[in-house]
Amino acid sequence: MIQYDPLLCLDFYKTAHAEQYPQTLTRMVSYYTPRMSRLKDVDKVTMFGLQAFIKEYLIRAFDHWFFRKNWEDILATYKRVLNATIHTDGIGENRLKALHNLGYLPIQIRAVPEGVRTNIKVPQIEISNTHPDFVWLVNSIETMLSCSMWHTQVSAEVGYRYRQIVNKYAALTCDDDVVWAKLLGDFSMRGQESVESATKSSAAFCLSFLNTATVPAILWLEDNYGCDCTKDPVAFGALSTEHSVMCSNAAVDGDEITHVRRLLTEIYPHQNFSMVSDSYDYWNLVEHILPMLKDEILAHDGCLAIRGDSGNPVEVVTETVFKLWDIFGGSINSKGYKVLNPHVKALYGDSITPQRCELIYKILERNGFAINNVSLGVGSFSMQCLEEWKKNDDTGLDEVVYHPYTRDTFGIAVKATYAEDTEGKPIMIFKNPKTDNGHFKKSKRGCCRVFRDGDGYAYEDGLTWAEAQDGNELQTVFKDGIVTKFYTLHDVRRNLHGGAF
Repeated sequence: MIQYDPLLCLDFYKTAHAEQYPQTLTRMVSYYTPRMSRLKDVDKVTMFGLQAFIKEYLIRAFDHWFFRKNWEDILATYKRVLNATIHTDGIGENRLKALHNLGYLPIQIRAVPEGVRTNIKVPQIEISNTHPDFVWLVNSIETMLSCSMWHTQVSAEVGYRYRQIVNKYAALTCDDDVVWAKLLGDFSMRGQESVESATKSSAAFCLSFLNTATVPAILWLEDNYGCDCTKDPVAFGALSTEHSVMCSNAAVDGDEITHVRRLLTEIYPHQNFSMVSDSYDYWNLVEHILPMLKDEILAHDGCLAIRGDSGNPVEVVTETVFKLWDIFGGSINSKGYKVLNPHVKALYGDSITPQRCELIYKILERNGFAINNVSLGVGSFSMQCLEEWKKNDDTGLDEVVYHPYTRDTFGIAVKATYAEDTEGKPIMIFKNPKTDNGHFKKSKRGCCRVFRDGDGYAYEDGLTWAEAQDGNELQTVFKDGIVTKFYTLHDVRRNLHGGAF
């Protein structure tokens, strides 16, 4: 939860807009819309994070930092900050006092279901006021909403992209009892912008997978999406070593084999664990140390995952599978693919881009191995950037193009499109900049009706408030300080994966 008055958690100019609107307005309607895609192969965006935003900001933060606080303290902070910065001492005092006296947010939010993927340009969220005196409040929450949700939605898309790759190769090479959602994991926390950003990003990735290294992602999902990790498959972590462990033991023991044996026989004799294996000489460990410990590994009541952490991930992880097969053998599954002895597998902890993921799977499949012989980790790079291989027209050579993820990856924006005056007259609001060469800043006009269209969603605009009510997929999720529709993690996963999580 934020540590300040939510009405000061916005851009400066929002604090003065109430006085700038036409004073006859009694209703304002705005839409949150992904307006474009900068990714050539993505034309839909996952709706995720609104429920958490509502609970964390519109309910908890407003309740704690505004409605329950002493009015004089609120006003003193508001005047002190704004008078010292943009010199608007006193502006907004009456409207803020009226909101404080009201005791709740007179806002209605309607949205498409959490977890669905809507087509670009389709509004996902509608915001309107439920009290005629609070037109100004509708767009005041825009800043918080936008910065709270875009990365969560991008990470949900990242997870979905990886899941489609897993689905393709798991269906081809794996037995039916293999849990596809456990084949990839999130390793991104330390590379994110903040604990809060990492938490929400990892939680979004968990819409498609069950493995994460980010502990607070599970707590965030429990807090906001009706799940319990002791009762539900929210997500799972893993036991693993790190370089400080491996190197300190090697320094004390004078070798690597002593600690590996201790891990197998004393520390984790009955548990799966992964072991980072490249602190010194990765291939020496795989080719010489592991064979010397073959008896202990086969007697171990669990699976030892050999984790590479340097070098070319595609070569390291695939060659490891081949060598483990030569050392430990395995079996042939029902689809005719090799599966390693259940006491060993290969793992690469991060650096797994979608391209590398697919290439690893393709190499395994072509060599007759099921993809569940490996576990792959997705790091912060893939949560924040997509790499694309394309041929240079001038040189004819392949080159890498990077697409950093930002709010503008999908052109997400909140725009006011409709209003009514004291007589109930519909007022169509829109923007259409002639200088917008990209043709994506043109806003909707009037109210919107969102409807299903084939395997996606479409919309029509130019409607009045009354006309937009019937048959609209935008359903009320929040009204006058209360959550009116609640989605569980199970609901969101079902919506995203068509019931096939």
